[in-house]
Amino acid sequence: MTTESRSLHLCASSACDCGMSRRDVLRLSALAGAGAAAPLLAAGDARPQAFKGDDQPVKIGYLPITDATPLLVAHGRGLFERAGLKVEAPRLFRSWAQIVEAFVSGQVNVIHLLSPATLWVRYGTKFPAKIVAWNHLNGSAVTVLPEIHSVKDLGGRTVAVPFWYSIHNILLQQLLREGGLTAVTRARGAAVAPNEVNLVVLAPAEMVSALASKSIAGYIVADPFNAAAEISGVGKILRFSGDVWKDHACCVTFLAERDLAEKPEWTQRVTDAIVQAQAWVRSNQLETAKLLASSDPHRYTPHPLPVLAKVLAATDYSAYEASGVVRHKGWYQRRIDFQPYPYPSYTERLVQAITETKVEGDAGFLKGLDPKFVARDLVDDRFVRKSIASVGGPSVFGQPADFKRQEVVLN
Repeated sequence: MTTESRSLHLCASSACDCGMSRRDVLRLSALAGAGAAAPLLAAGDARPQAFKGDDQPVKIGYLPITDATPLLVAHGRGLFERAGLKVEAPRLFRSWAQIVEAFVSGQVNVIHLLSPATLWVRYGTKFPAKIVAWNHLNGSAVTVLPEIHSVKDLGGRTVAVPFWYSIHNILLQQLLREGGLTAVTRARGAAVAPNEVNLVVLAPAEMVSALASKSIAGYIVADPFNAAAEISGVGKILRFSGDVWKDHACCVTFLAERDLAEKPEWTQRVTDAIVQAQAWVRSNQLETAKLLASSDPHRYTPHPLPVLAKVLAATDYSAYEASGVVRHKGWYQRRIDFQPYPYPSYTERLVQAITETKVEGDAGFLKGLDPKFVARDLVDDRFVRKSIASVGGPSVFGQPADFKRQEVVLN
């Protein structure tokens, strides 16, 4: 039994102190061993063989967060069909563990996934998949109890992250280190020192209620779960993730490498639809919130319009700047923004950052990863470059024409 398998087995046997459901633990344990993805890949291969080229239906898997916006807008506005593709109704999942399992087993073939989680899927489980585009910029925050006024106030308390391999875990631990605090993972009820912060994994949908019950002192996650805590009065924003790592990616569009190789036209059309959706969203924020809201006939998410509008329309961002929640006013960011190009500089910095971050399980595969190699191997930008050109070029998304940028990560 591998270290990760053993850790997951113990978690499944101990009332899940790690914050993941027992079912999620068992699902991930099936992927934890070396070569475990091989039989699942073979099972996935059996499904799409009946489809040739563009006949393969688009099967979206997503979590009910604003990170999934491009996929859902592309579906809701019929952009996949306009591109000549067949498409099934998107499937909503409650946790990242569930969406990874569904993707690897072939139940869905177009997903948004946490950018660090793609490292774990491709190099940890050895499942051949690639990033073809980013889904958005920023869109996450640290939300805390009203009595928490600084990162240092989290000492001796418990904070939730959505997944060990997430930009949330990376940025939270950076903030903790800069605040003189140490991230630990302790069993429920175990003592936590004043200079320690106990990290647990929770599904995003469980975070607001956990904060309301004060079983955690805070969480870092994608919106609209931060906005939901604000509107309900159970929590407040301590920092926005985009105010720490400027214009970072959180979720990316992830496809099986098999589809890129065997169905390039299908892949191009999928990418075209997602890029067109992002271009539309940038100028139609309130309309996007209405489409994603629980009141819309599609019922993509369980969130009411005011919660989604608070994120997507971002009418109150200046108030965060005035209060000091946003420290880098000169960055002129939206609470969430959209641009699809997967910058190599980000991927390189991400690989470096995850090796400095505490994660549970066997993370040995990270030690041998070369950042520049990963930026070339994990990402395939051929399709998104064509898609961006087809909607008017990088300037449509406020991006440089040469597809180059410098990463800015500051406290």
